[in-house]
This record gives sequence, structure tokens and C-alpha cells, in this order.
Amino acid sequence: MSAIDHPALYDDLLDMLAEGADARRMLAFRLSDEKQARLDELLDKNREGTLTDAESSELDAYERFEHLVRLLKARVLQEQGS
Repeated sequence: MSAIDHPALYDDLLDMLAEGADARRMLAFRLSDEKQARLDELLDKNREGTLTDAESSELDAYERFEHLVRLLKARVLQEQGS
């Protein structure tokens, strides 16, 4: 895991967002239908082994974003429990 992907890198930002977030809205957050359809397309192409380099980079960006959202949702749940 590279330093940029390490969850601790995001701690300060996640704390700030979790403390000020509308927990219900944050926990319900989903990609728009358009973005979800694009992600599904990229995942299909990845399974088929037909991703271009640009599409591979795009899929990586989606994965980093999803990771950050998961961390934020976990932090919101922690805030609710404290």
C-alpha cells in the first residue's frame, strides 16, 4: 500500500466531515445513476480484460473515491456511537 492510499492520510479530513455531516444523508449517499452506470461499464470491461489505459485510470479513481466514502461513512457511524 502506498502512502497516499493509507487511511491515516485522510484522518483529519474525515474527522472534520464526520463531525459536521448530516449523518442520515451521508450514510445514504450513493453515486448518481449516470456515474453508477459508468462504473458498472468499467467493471464489466475490467472483467472482460478490455479496459484501455484511460479507462483503467478512471476505474482506479472510482475505487479511490469509494474507499474515501467508506471511510467517511465509518467515521460518521463512530461519531454517532460516541
